[in-house]
Amino acid sequence: MFKPIQLYVGLRYTRAKRRNHFISFITIISMLGIALGVTALITVISVMNGFEKELRERILGMTAHATIQGQGSSLSNWRAVAAAAAEHDQIKGFAPFITAEGMLSYDSQVNGALIRGILPEEEPRVSEVGDKMLVGRLDNLQAGEFGIVLGKDLARALGVFQGDKVTLIIPQVNVTPAGVMPRLKRFTVVGIFEVGMYEYDSTLALMHIEDAARLFRMKGQVSGVRLKLLDMFQSQRVVRDLINTLPGNYYISDWTREHANFFRAVKMEKTVMFFILMLIVAVAAFNLISTLVMGVVEKEADIAILRTLGATPMTILGIFVVQGIVIGVIGTVMGTVGGVALSLNIESIVPMLEQLLGFKFLSADVYYISELPSELKWDEVFVISGISLLLSLGATLYPAWRGSRIQPAEALRYE
Repeated sequence: MFKPIQLYVGLRYTRAKRRNHFISFITIISMLGIALGVTALITVISVMNGFEKELRERILGMTAHATIQGQGSSLSNWRAVAAAAAEHDQIKGFAPFITAEGMLSYDSQVNGALIRGILPEEEPRVSEVGDKMLVGRLDNLQAGEFGIVLGKDLARALGVFQGDKVTLIIPQVNVTPAGVMPRLKRFTVVGIFEVGMYEYDSTLALMHIEDAARLFRMKGQVSGVRLKLLDMFQSQRVVRDLINTLPGNYYISDWTREHANFFRAVKMEKTVMFFILMLIVAVAAFNLISTLVMGVVEKEADIAILRTLGATPMTILGIFVVQGIVIGVIGTVMGTVGGVALSLNIESIVPMLEQLLGFKFLSADVYYISELPSELKWDEVFVISGISLLLSLGATLYPAWRGSRIQPAEALRYE
């Protein structure tokens, strides 16, 4: 025999004799249990990665990667600040903005809104709202014409369409002989957008930055400058660089700070789900323990004969370790292949199941993400596979140690 005795006998023990197929059945169940756990874990983590990526892209479609604002509520020299920031090698584009809150009224409907003044020709450099227009175009916002672009849900709540006139009420007042009056302005709806995030579709209203400056009395000033980066994951480093290089005192933030709680919650949910699903693999590993213990009990006579032929306790230990590792490796490989295949094809598998079953898992009128996204990360696949192999190895130690402690005389007494 050219192979070690532990490997040879261990591989033989993974196949049951004809007189005892029950052990073989339990072995197959152990393999399938590990495979199922690994497949489920890889698939669910990939789907959660897909949801996180989809949400991040939708949020960043309306939110800049980084924002520069003055120490107060306004920034007067935004062009000089933007030009200085653009010298950084990571800055891809910039655009000024004015932001404020107000209330939109139409007929008998009143809704709160987040007002954002933009330059239509510069906005595509930092956001994708121009590509998300359902009605009209972003270029319809012209200075002095007091046009407004609404989110789809905001327009639906007000009951307005393109061409309708809405009244904007802002939290500033005019002092007149008749008393203190709230400031009102009529705007014409020139477009409606949908970005797929309820936070923006239900509250955001866009207008030309010059109209916003006149309305909020910020002539020659803006609220800040929004920046878009070549690599959004470098935003924290870019912010640190800009703080050190920009002349003057500015408040600079990035998307990870503005949405820190949201992404922290997604990360926590993903971590908790990882440990919950890892319990499936752990249960399969405990099942492997029972399988090997039954195998040790069945092979007591064989172990005693091997010991009388000169096999050491470490040799017996190695035999059952090999048996357990083979079961764990086969189950892990099957689960990894199944999980990777399912993760890479889930976006096409789910529509087939929906068509077959006759209902939609993520209805578009309920969920803003109506498709099941998936993003496979190979480092996570290697971590999951490695943990599965470690659990399988740990499950073999006690049965193998128990087998190595069998005394030949005791095992052969009644044979």
